[in-house]
Amino acid sequence: MKLFYTLAIAALTASASAGATHAADMITVPTSTPVEMPVAESAGFDWSGFYAGVYGVVQNGEASDTQYGLGVQAGVNAQFDYYLLGAEVAVHGLAGNDGAEETTYGQILGRAGLAVTDDVAVYAAGGYGLDLGAPEEDDMLFGGGVEMAITDSVSVEAQYLRSFPLSGDNAKNQFTIGANYHF
Repeated sequence: MKLFYTLAIAALTASASAGATHAADMITVPTSTPVEMPVAESAGFDWSGFYAGVYGVVQNGEASDTQYGLGVQAGVNAQFDYYLLGAEVAVHGLAGNDGAEETTYGQILGRAGLAVTDDVAVYAAGGYGLDLGAPEEDDMLFGGGVEMAITDSVSVEAQYLRSFPLSGDNAKNQFTIGANYHF
């Protein structure tokens, strides 16, 4: 009988400790599941595609006086994430203060830059410029600019170009401010 009491006490002790262990587990009831909140991404301005625009220009040459004018431009951009690549063709008419030194200047530019915000892009530009008046001069052009979208299809830009003469000796500084319509 002593063996029976010993086994009974051992079984009771084992079941009591197992019950206490089971009772120590917390009962959890999920009240909600972790759900990611949908985030509406703002697409921002799409710089990719064709554009055309008009601009005002001030050009100051080392061998010529300051000239003012108006021009037209057309180009294309491709946007890859934040990076921009593009090409542009432009032509503008220039006149000096007295109206004498009138000329026409054409240029072909390559552009590479970054979309720094949804609506602002900065870029470096380089290319070839040709004075179509007399004396005929051609230049290498280097500079940069900033362009800001003001609507879904219109942007304004400011650009600076420095010309390095290939023929002639009239290095020029060129400042332009204009607006572009993006197709």
